[in-house]
Amino acid sequence: MLKQVISQFQARFPAAEVHAHCDGPCGVYDPSSARVAAEAVVSMTKKLLDLELPAPGDKAAAVAYHNTFARYSAIKEEQAHLAKEELLILWTDYFKPVHLEQFPDLHDTFWKAAKLCSACKVEVSAQHAAELMEAIQKIHGMFWATKNRDVAWFTAS
Repeated sequence: MLKQVISQFQARFPAAEVHAHCDGPCGVYDPSSARVAAEAVVSMTKKLLDLELPAPGDKAAAVAYHNTFARYSAIKEEQAHLAKEELLILWTDYFKPVHLEQFPDLHDTFWKAAKLCSACKVEVSAQHAAELMEAIQKIHGMFWATKNRDVAWFTAS
């Protein structure tokens, strides 16, 4: 009986049809969050590569080294994962088929950037960290071009 009442109510008062070009209000999407996460990946990668191995037999220094290495690695992996999530949200939620006309390499650019995030998680590579920043800079340019805005690329470091 309740279903009938609801059905009759919906027939008399249909919901208005709405349209949106994205999943949220305009202004929600921005590649800067991926940039910030990738900058942390670059920073942690540099710190990991700069760590000095302790002298053999210095147990306290070895413990400190391994603790620091583990912390830097955890941050690097966490931030690489966050950068990947932010990129995937932009790719799947913001960019639409019309943007492919403007940027035919859009899918390839995002796919490679996501793969770089994975590479940065599983290894300590300054080259891959730098390539990730370059990929995000390219995505930054694509994103703002779709909004007909010239937003400067900058990094915190």
